[in-house]
Amino acid sequence: MRRQFEEDDIRVFERWVDKYVTNWASCDTFCNHTVGEPTMKFPSWIADLKKWARSENRWLKRGAAVSLVIPARQGLFINDILEIAETVLTDSDDMVQKGYGWMLKEASKKHQAEVFDFVMKNKSAMPRTALRYAIEKMPPGMRTDAMKK
Repeated sequence: MRRQFEEDDIRVFERWVDKYVTNWASCDTFCNHTVGEPTMKFPSWIADLKKWARSENRWLKRGAAVSLVIPARQGLFINDILEIAETVLTDSDDMVQKGYGWMLKEASKKHQAEVFDFVMKNKSAMPRTALRYAIEKMPPGMRTDAMKK
């Protein structure tokens, strides 16, 4: 079905996440594949994801981040990834924290310096849950530096 998606389908997906997603598993499965993979074909969707990041709905906020996990693995959209992470940086919801931490972890595989700089700049405000996820795959020295108070 992904080959048949059209640019306006992001609006339908937003309504589905808002109305039907009620747990992290359905959020991640839907957003990773149904939203994330076509985002590489329709980069204009990122503007919508940035709007999701400002939502009151925890699943839209988490979805904004986890939709970029697959593109992040490809090394794509680093500036947008960091912008979404900045938007949800201090969110108190652990599902949002884990979602954007995972996005940063995947982005760090191709953009380690950028993600590390983001973490170091924001570590005083960044919840420990998000920080730990973000630095999970970094070298031990970088992880140690990031965890210092």
